[in-house]
Amino acid sequence: MVGDDVRGQGPDVTITDSAANGVAVDRTEAFTAMVVDDHPLLRESMVARLKAMGATEVLEAASVAEARARANVSGPRDLCILDLSLPDGNGLDLLSELRAAGWPRLVVLSAADDPYSVRAAFVAGAQGYLLKSASPAIVSDGVRRVLEGGVYADPSVASLLAAGLRGGPTESGVSELSAREIEVLKLVADGKSNKEIGEALNLSALTVKSHLARIARKLGTGDRAEMVATVMRAGVIR
Repeated sequence: MVGDDVRGQGPDVTITDSAANGVAVDRTEAFTAMVVDDHPLLRESMVARLKAMGATEVLEAASVAEARARANVSGPRDLCILDLSLPDGNGLDLLSELRAAGWPRLVVLSAADDPYSVRAAFVAGAQGYLLKSASPAIVSDGVRRVLEGGVYADPSVASLLAAGLRGGPTESGVSELSAREIEVLKLVADGKSNKEIGEALNLSALTVKSHLARIARKLGTGDRAEMVATVMRAGVIR
């Protein structure tokens, strides 16, 4: 996802998601999605939640093979939420395939809360990692953050992720980032646009753009999600 996110100008609409135990859900800009999980009730609940958030179309798949078939027919949707443990294969392989095929936002919804699984998901191209045990509010917040262009890890695994990565090799270019550039990346991770980052840091949009250009050169990518994923893997931000 290169460049600033385009957001709707109208006010958010709060509705009640009946499939999520009456939790209020803020409707986001319209989007399309696919949910991949072999548990029908969980899949049904997630589909209902996404529609409550503004999804106009949600594809469903219960296996890697079914997900591949649906993805081949539909092409990239705006979002995919998938489990890592599927009956006919590894969800990580599917995640990598979808990323390579141009799916822009990928969120893992898993029961696994170990640092290895979380790290592997982000390395494979995920922008979000949520736990099946999480509250409906956390799931909605994580999905919304990713839809807005941010990167999100469930609060209960974020610290484990950072701890697990600090012992690993330093990501190339991360050590060259300045304190200001890290501040900019933290706001990018929150899904902020260049204008919003400038307002938060008292900088002009042009200065923010210059910071992002230098960050891109240091990290070797101009993709905002990949920038954030890189520094998350290095444990610089959570």
